[in-house]
Amino acid sequence: MKAIVTGANGTVGSRLCEDLERHGVEVVRWDRGSVPVDDYWAMEGFVRSVAPDVLFHLAIASRSTGRSNESWLINYEWTSELAWMTRQLGVRFVFSSTAMVFSNNARGPFTVDSEPEAPEGYGYEKRRAEERVFQQNPEARVARLGWQIDARPSGNNMLAALETQMREKGRVEASTRWLPACSFLDDTVRALQALAWAEPGLYMLDANERWSYYEIVRALNERHGGHWNVEPTEHFVFDQRMMDDRVVLPSLKARLPGLR
Repeated sequence: MKAIVTGANGTVGSRLCEDLERHGVEVVRWDRGSVPVDDYWAMEGFVRSVAPDVLFHLAIASRSTGRSNESWLINYEWTSELAWMTRQLGVRFVFSSTAMVFSNNARGPFTVDSEPEAPEGYGYEKRRAEERVFQQNPEARVARLGWQIDARPSGNNMLAALETQMREKGRVEASTRWLPACSFLDDTVRALQALAWAEPGLYMLDANERWSYYEIVRALNERHGGHWNVEPTEHFVFDQRMMDDRVVLPSLKARLPGLR
């Protein structure tokens, strides 16, 4: 099996590449410096030359190069072109979206029937990209992801954010009224691979059954040495959980026994 992965240096992409290779998959990482994302024929030529079985599109506009409308180009236009291209070439297409397609004013928990309504920014670009993907490629798989949790405090995962907050503020503030969409990174990576062979459609990957951000942070603190000063707040009120019975991720409690 052969796979192309965009966003291969990111939090999810780098771990996905590691896991695919560990299972004997030939992985080709998309290098935007070599294959420009605004040149359709260059992109199609690259995909044809690789002849992958699946293309995992995980890239976002995380590092600005100063181009005009760069975020829209990466999050929407590139996604649209890849969806069409994979349809024409018979390549399975897995696109990673986000729980942020729902604004903080929406009322969760969300299901696949909940209407995303993020009015601006990253969430807006991703929800528009979701729509475009299915217009361009009805056989695509779209996976909405929550915040990733990992044992390594790197990238933009939850542990890294908590370590940074503790270092900069001397405390970690965590809302007791926010139920975040989240899952452990290794579980997310395995689910993404499984989705490549699932029925086409929209999926939501979230392992949080019922716990607040404060409860999750407290359990993580217990697991990682207890050196954070965790303070409960009520400053952010939002049920962001995503419910999808077709995707079975290990519960957070299975990964964090400290959860009550």
